[in-house]
Amino acid sequence: MTNSVPEFSAYTECFLITGSNTTEAHPLVASHVMEGLERGAKLIVVDPREVQIGRLAHLYLRPRPGTDVAWLNGLMNVIITEGLADEEFVANRTEGYEELKQVVLEYTPEQVEEITSIPADDLRKAARMYASHKPAAILYAMGITQHSTGTDNVKSCANLAMLTGNMGIPGGGVNPLRGQNNVQGACDLGGLPNVYPGYQKVTLPEMKEKFEKAWGVTGLSDKVGLQVTQMIHGACDGSVRALYVMAENPLVSDPDINHARHCLEQLDFLVVQDIFLSETARLADVVLPGTSYLEKEGTFTGTDRRIQRVRKVIEPVGDSRADWEIICQLGQRMGASGFDFASPKEVMEEIARLTPIYGGVSYERLEPENEGFLQWPVTAPDHPGTPFLHKGKFSRGRGKFHAIHFKEAAELPDEEYPFILTTGRLMFHFHTGTMTRRTEKLHQEVPEAYVEIHPADAARIGLDGQKRVRVSSRRGEIELAVRVTEYIKPGVVFIPFHFAEAAANALTHAALDPSSGIPEYKVCAVRVEPVSS
Repeated sequence: MTNSVPEFSAYTECFLITGSNTTEAHPLVASHVMEGLERGAKLIVVDPREVQIGRLAHLYLRPRPGTDVAWLNGLMNVIITEGLADEEFVANRTEGYEELKQVVLEYTPEQVEEITSIPADDLRKAARMYASHKPAAILYAMGITQHSTGTDNVKSCANLAMLTGNMGIPGGGVNPLRGQNNVQGACDLGGLPNVYPGYQKVTLPEMKEKFEKAWGVTGLSDKVGLQVTQMIHGACDGSVRALYVMAENPLVSDPDINHARHCLEQLDFLVVQDIFLSETARLADVVLPGTSYLEKEGTFTGTDRRIQRVRKVIEPVGDSRADWEIICQLGQRMGASGFDFASPKEVMEEIARLTPIYGGVSYERLEPENEGFLQWPVTAPDHPGTPFLHKGKFSRGRGKFHAIHFKEAAELPDEEYPFILTTGRLMFHFHTGTMTRRTEKLHQEVPEAYVEIHPADAARIGLDGQKRVRVSSRRGEIELAVRVTEYIKPGVVFIPFHFAEAAANALTHAALDPSSGIPEYKVCAVRVEPVSS
């Protein structure tokens, strides 16, 4: 996130929320949004499904899934043609504006309505509301990124924020809401195939030399590694022979999971490190029992770059061990140097030495009597941290506009598979349900998978009050309960992905964004048929 969550309640005058079921998936963030609304801020929600926070919106736009670049270009078209752009910000802090303008002027509200089904007048109202209430914050989640054009969607959000001067100010910015509690920290500290900790590129010779010297090794690769989705394909074609999976459950979370299972079964060796025997762990040759957050020390880095301590409440249960201990002991047994840490505090000390954006972080500063938390970049022991990014200038100098044309999703409905399937999360379950579906109270709230379908579509396929349907795609089929509701657009169905026994990802398409490698979970073609009781 370019900005901080508390800024939403204090400063933001307009929220544009898209691809985010904020109140259900990020309720603490949503509480700050609602405080902003109570203060008088405006809310625009853009989502094909009527998510809970949409009921609070001043404007609620329901596009056809997969058409985000088109409606974002449409907003910018209105802002430019009606003279609502921040011309001073554009002139002094950006580049590439003329190229952007040339493209977005093709996306008139009427043209966008044909592509997205958003009424042209509603698009104009949204553009005026966003541009005339400053600071304005864009909040998005995986409804924007999980597309074969996910990178284009994110760049378009950045275009919109820069066009209106909503970058580098409190309460504004472009704010992705992360899907898990420490996914930001994992990315920060090297959990990506193209960077060392702190987003230091593996392809740069000086970075290779820096980490070889620090770790006392030679021959570190300067090649970009495999993305997660590429690893699965590698298991199928033999280029990946072994896989070590930590706290992830790809046999529920990956697209086209029937294919994913086939690929994992081709491995010579599969290791899974987790706190429960997940669907993926049941396939493993070796399972290493990790610990929950209550059983270990460390830090989490939240969605707004906020670094906070995690403190052990109980000792590890049974033979389980903290993740850092397991990794260090494996490293030592494999003969590697540099794995002789005695505590997570020592790990953080190395992070601070080698990672400039964490350079001023220490356990002492994260104590409640001191700062209590820090937001990176925090570059020195006396640096206060950074509540919002890009004040005065961007890290690259000038912000770059990207002129982007709309492209359709990889798979669209046809006569055989006439519905668009989109997937998402629920308030009562988390990710693949490995933890929450073992919690009786949460299980009682939503005990089984279901599909949402619009009443007109239910009547058209002859549901006649039947409670179960078969949903099938070109990759698989599942049987599940059905909820007939106007919360979903006609022609679209929604399935939460938490339920292994009726896994939405048995249906989803494995088309990938060419830049990020993220799968297109949010759009694929399916057929829905009634099932007799």
